[in-house]
Amino acid sequence: MLIRSALVATTALFLTASPALAQQQRTPSPAVVEAQQEAERAKLFALFADADTRELTLNPLSRIFRGDDANARRLGDYLTDSFFIAARTDTQLNLAKLALIDRAKLAANDQLAYDVFKYNQEQALRGATDEIRALTEVRPVNHFSGFHTFYPTFASGNGAAPFKTLAHYEDNLARHDDYIAITYRAIARSREGMASGVVETKLTIGNVISQLDTQLAIPVADSQFMGPVRNFPDSIGEGDRARLTAAYEAKTREIYAAHTALRDFLRDEYMAAARDSVGLSQMKGGAALYAKLIEDTTTLPLDAETIHQLGLKEVARIKSDLEKLKAEVGFTGTLNEFFDYVRTDPQFKPKSREALIENYYKIGRDVDAKIGDYFSLLPKAPLKIEAYDPSVEQFEAGGSYQQGTPDGSRPGVFYFNAYDLPNRLTTGNVTLYLHEGAPGHHFQISLAQEDESLPAFMRFGGTTAFVEGWALYAETLGYEMGFFADPWNRYGTLQDEQLRAMRLVVDTGLHAKGWTRDQAIAFMLENSGMTRTEVVAEVDRYIAIPSQAVAYKIGALKIQELRKRASDTLGAKFDIKAFHAQVLNTGGLPLAVLEAKIDRWIAAQAAR
Repeated sequence: MLIRSALVATTALFLTASPALAQQQRTPSPAVVEAQQEAERAKLFALFADADTRELTLNPLSRIFRGDDANARRLGDYLTDSFFIAARTDTQLNLAKLALIDRAKLAANDQLAYDVFKYNQEQALRGATDEIRALTEVRPVNHFSGFHTFYPTFASGNGAAPFKTLAHYEDNLARHDDYIAITYRAIARSREGMASGVVETKLTIGNVISQLDTQLAIPVADSQFMGPVRNFPDSIGEGDRARLTAAYEAKTREIYAAHTALRDFLRDEYMAAARDSVGLSQMKGGAALYAKLIEDTTTLPLDAETIHQLGLKEVARIKSDLEKLKAEVGFTGTLNEFFDYVRTDPQFKPKSREALIENYYKIGRDVDAKIGDYFSLLPKAPLKIEAYDPSVEQFEAGGSYQQGTPDGSRPGVFYFNAYDLPNRLTTGNVTLYLHEGAPGHHFQISLAQEDESLPAFMRFGGTTAFVEGWALYAETLGYEMGFFADPWNRYGTLQDEQLRAMRLVVDTGLHAKGWTRDQAIAFMLENSGMTRTEVVAEVDRYIAIPSQAVAYKIGALKIQELRKRASDTLGAKFDIKAFHAQVLNTGGLPLAVLEAKIDRWIAAQAAR
């Protein structure tokens, strides 16, 4: 006992007198730390690669969007029990494997990847319950979601599917079989929803019927599905051209038959069972689903009421800015009279489809001349500007972005809407281009997928709040670039910002507070200069895809908050190019993960 006590005392004295030696014994050398990091990183990225392989096996369509032809004959077994079970099992396996990796042994960048992967998988698992499936999969179509909304363009020869070789043409024919099967499964799943009382709205289904009517009214020979055989590459000979043309016509007729079956089912059976109400909370199980959708969309612990009140505050602020602009241009009437003036004056209308596209080309050139002052990272992929196809433009938003390939061989595409030109305005063209094109979606999506050092889920994934928040933030750069010195361009950007603020109010109003469609339309017309055509399309979109619309403003506010924090903290050390690089160089992060990353960057810059 005495010997043991003496030994303990001697050891304690030695350690106290030799702190450097004690620290040396406890702290691994830099070489050991680096070896541990590399070993743990290897395990982590092996998991990422394995998870991505399994994901692409389940979703071969995703592979095509990446420019990968492997398994290009399949779309996937969507709307099947086997697909649901396999996806959930994959998620559970990913989380189990992740738990075996020691996050503390990873380098900082790899810890970031760990955190994003963990967040994504946990969110996916929370959504992969039988309860959630019973509220979602039985509503497989509306006018914004469902394969019918994108597949015709995808397979047209002007979409993401390639048509450069004979194999590409054969692959597309095979994919048509999957599409036809998915269409008939959508009917079966919808019948399940009818039986359980979980159904879409009469409004959204009416729009789907109109979409299908429009597609079916196009002669087979002129359909988008025949597009590839109207424009063969030189490498395909005459014999194959004749064979493929006949095969494409026959398969297109099968697609038309499937579309007819879906249209007839929706019109003759489903419409009678569909909801008259438009809010998700008014659907069986809808209130809980909406709460989850808000969490998924914003990646923040927010509730509907908080978002609603934030929206009302932002609407009031922006409306005040519009009052100031009205005074600046010398308009003496009320604000709503000012809105009516802009809505109706011919100077703010597109002169023609051709004039509209030329205007966007000019905007693109003007942005290109300024972009180097704000960005050190530029995409390899070029940006193409196109109008929506006339067969779908009636049901599309004002604009959208389609990503290019990671290697830049297929450009990103900024689509604009040329439908009903007399009811569209040119005042928002600059803002729309900044959002959908450069430096908005085109920069964010292209820079991520072109960075081969990132794991696939960070290159090709992304949260809605980040992706859309960045695009809205990109709009605000127009002030610094000088585009909004023109009061009418500034009118346009304020109106677009007001749109995103109103979305917070209207989306939550519709889906959590019992608002009617007419109430939502009236609110937006009262608080903005949008045309009725634009407002109706927006409101119907919110009804179709609850919570998605709130992501824009929530994400932009967070990025603006982080920029201000960085600028205030760093002062003269703040570099806007470096800040933008930090935001963009790791893909579309959950907002909490982005905030932690930027805080670390601020601390590192301040310490220099």
